[in-house]
Amino acid sequence: MTFHEMNPTIKFLTVTLLMFGLAFMYNPWTPLAVFIGTLILQILFSNVNWKRWGLFMIPFLFTALGTLWTTLVFGKEAGGEVMFTLFGKDLTVENVMLASTLSLRVLAFTALSLLFTLTTDPKRFVYSLMQQGKLSPKIAYSVFVGFRFFPILKRELMQLYETHALRGVPLESRLDYIRHVPSLIIPLLAGSIRQAERIAFSMEARGFTGEPRATYEVVAITRYDFLLASILIVLFGVSVWIGI
Repeated sequence: MTFHEMNPTIKFLTVTLLMFGLAFMYNPWTPLAVFIGTLILQILFSNVNWKRWGLFMIPFLFTALGTLWTTLVFGKEAGGEVMFTLFGKDLTVENVMLASTLSLRVLAFTALSLLFTLTTDPKRFVYSLMQQGKLSPKIAYSVFVGFRFFPILKRELMQLYETHALRGVPLESRLDYIRHVPSLIIPLLAGSIRQAERIAFSMEARGFTGEPRATYEVVAITRYDFLLASILIVLFGVSVWIGI
């Protein structure tokens, strides 16, 4: 059993619960333990592309460093033992602990978010929300249509670029492609409206009314879902104990 096979609704609720609890922890050791523990669990119970994981982590790593820097430099001065001086400002133990807590909390939130995002199929997640979360089919199938529109818009955009290139528009570099975007907005918007009308007529012709309906793909809840959820909760409990 891996996080990829875990019921998405159970996984979402568990990760959300951990994030909510982590927001009330005011020591750096708890978020650090959650971050490291989440990485270990992801190694043991998932099969993610770690290069992709690292690329997703880069902007949040800069965010954590920025949080650490701004809290240290512009944070409110606190009394206590002075650890060191930065740009003429005395930084106490409390200042450093607060800055470390906030920056490590960013990394812990990111690790938990990537655990959910990289191990969850969006289609299966929406099916699970309909079946276990009682999500309205109108909302669920609207999300499905939104997912379907992304590849459609990408294909139509490339077709427009190719059409304009055949008509003599110079598209030799990436900068030419970027400069040409404004002239493609209106035809791309018109094509999107036509696609939306076709999808609406197609769903109406197939009897879609928004009422609850039978589902071919059943996303069940198994004992392994609760086992993995329990492991995550135990990780959080151990992290809290470490921070005490």
